[in-house]
This record gives sequence, C-alpha cells and structure tokens, in this order.
Amino acid sequence: MPKLKTNKSAYKRFRVTKTGKIKKRSARRGHVLSKKARKRKRHLRKSGYLANVETKKIRRLLPYGGK
Repeated sequence: MPKLKTNKSAYKRFRVTKTGKIKKRSARRGHVLSKKARKRKRHLRKSGYLANVETKKIRRLLPYGGK
C-alpha cells in the first residue's frame, strides 16, 4: 500500500495533542491589529481546539498525526 500524502497547509496550521485533540491558532490575529482593542488581542493570543465536527476532516488531511 502506498504512503499517504500529508496536506502541507493543514500540517502548518494544526497540531495533534497526546489525547488526540486538534489544536489551532486563534483567527483574526494576522494583521490590522491597530484597530483592535488591547483586551481583544490579549484573548486572541490563546490557542483553541477544533470542534469534533471539523476534527474528522482535519484527521483525513493529517494521516500521520501532524506535529
């Protein structure tokens, strides 16, 4: 059976934890930060976890678990 290809964009954006959850970076943190409130930017620093619905899709893109 041939090796499966890892989707490189998903590999760079998501990490799989030891418990199997998929960790992601908060959105809306890339640019135009001057108009966002300090509190809002501070809360966006934290990473979050994907919902179970989306987890299935991302697992298909990361056949070997990601980083």
